[in-house]
Amino acid sequence: MSWAIFLVLAVGLLLSLLFAGVKIFVGFLVLNIAGVLMLIGPRGFGLFSNSIFETATSPTLVTVALFVLMGEVLFRSGTVDVLFTSIDRLVGRLKGRLYIVSMALSTVFGALSGSAVAVAAMLGRSVLPLMEQRDYDSRMSATTILSGASLAPIIPPSLLAIIVGSLADVSIAGLLVAGILPGLLFACLTLAFIYMRGGAMPAPEESAADKSAARAVLDMLPFLLVIFSVMGLILMGVATPSESAATGVVGALLVAALFGRLDWALIRDAVASAVTITVVILIIVVSAKLFSQLLSFAGATRGLVAVINDLGWSPNLTFLMMMMIPLILCMFIDQIAFMLLAIPIYQPIVAALGFDPIWFWTLFLINLTVGSLTPPFGYTLFALKGAAEGMSTAQVYRAAWPVVGIFLIGMAILWAVPDIVLILPRALQ
Repeated sequence: MSWAIFLVLAVGLLLSLLFAGVKIFVGFLVLNIAGVLMLIGPRGFGLFSNSIFETATSPTLVTVALFVLMGEVLFRSGTVDVLFTSIDRLVGRLKGRLYIVSMALSTVFGALSGSAVAVAAMLGRSVLPLMEQRDYDSRMSATTILSGASLAPIIPPSLLAIIVGSLADVSIAGLLVAGILPGLLFACLTLAFIYMRGGAMPAPEESAADKSAARAVLDMLPFLLVIFSVMGLILMGVATPSESAATGVVGALLVAALFGRLDWALIRDAVASAVTITVVILIIVVSAKLFSQLLSFAGATRGLVAVINDLGWSPNLTFLMMMMIPLILCMFIDQIAFMLLAIPIYQPIVAALGFDPIWFWTLFLINLTVGSLTPPFGYTLFALKGAAEGMSTAQVYRAAWPVVGIFLIGMAILWAVPDIVLILPRALQ
């Protein structure tokens, strides 16, 4: 069987299973079993088991489990309510202040959890009702929350960055810190868009909370310690991602204890939830690794590189096509499923074209984040809709399109000025 036929059959089978509603890991499992039988036969299941063992015992995946546990401890303890109050105090008397509060909270929450779905759900339950009570424009409020929540997969600790790094054989520490400046860029672009839409701005208002800025800063210090233990230690070259994740878990436990929220029930529930999430991620990553090995065995990786070379396209045009494919497909399929399917196919092309791997995979990750925002399918959209009972699905969809535009503009800036992505990873070298 030629590599082209195998590739078409494999992608077609996986997409058919996903469109049929089959879970991601089940779809990859069926694909891998069928692929082994087609290419190798029953004796190929030795490769199957060896690949599972090698991937499942990879030390880099420990980072995933620890970051998940850190986020579970922080959010289950309820200590993020303290963070909300502190940021609310510090913003002060400004026009449209809750827009700024929302973006600031999203940035900090993203640095504590790495999950866009979690941030969207939390802000949808806490900030959005407050905005509605104070006559903020509902569409603009939802746009702000969706944009802010989408920063979580970009800035550390990003679980998607860890998975991309492990599958694409790219420095995980480099990918993590590469998202810091782009995340801040997207936050600034969102605020600029909001202030350009001045007609949707309520008049300046006071914070409803205590006006003590000193107390607000004091309450935030424990959370800043957690963020430093995650990002600061990596940037300083003191700790690996796994080590910084471990210090982040310790920091999260200390924060919960400091505010009197730590007990055995919290630890039990956080560990149980983290184990469940991590096992699912592990199964998906194992399946994707085996799929990449099957592509290599079938000759698809070499064949794809040869096809790209024969087309004679410029690197920039090829890059544009490689970014357009996920942008369109993720409107209809799960972005994580596409990521696991695309990385083995994209990886040899990225190497052949000479793209900086950290730069390319950071933009690829941002593109997947946009995929979670594009109607009709998008986990971030569904998370906000589930938390905001008063908003219809159509309203959430309309609020998402400006965010898609903001992120596409930001990606164009990162393409034109790659140093925004690369300056911090280079500092680690």
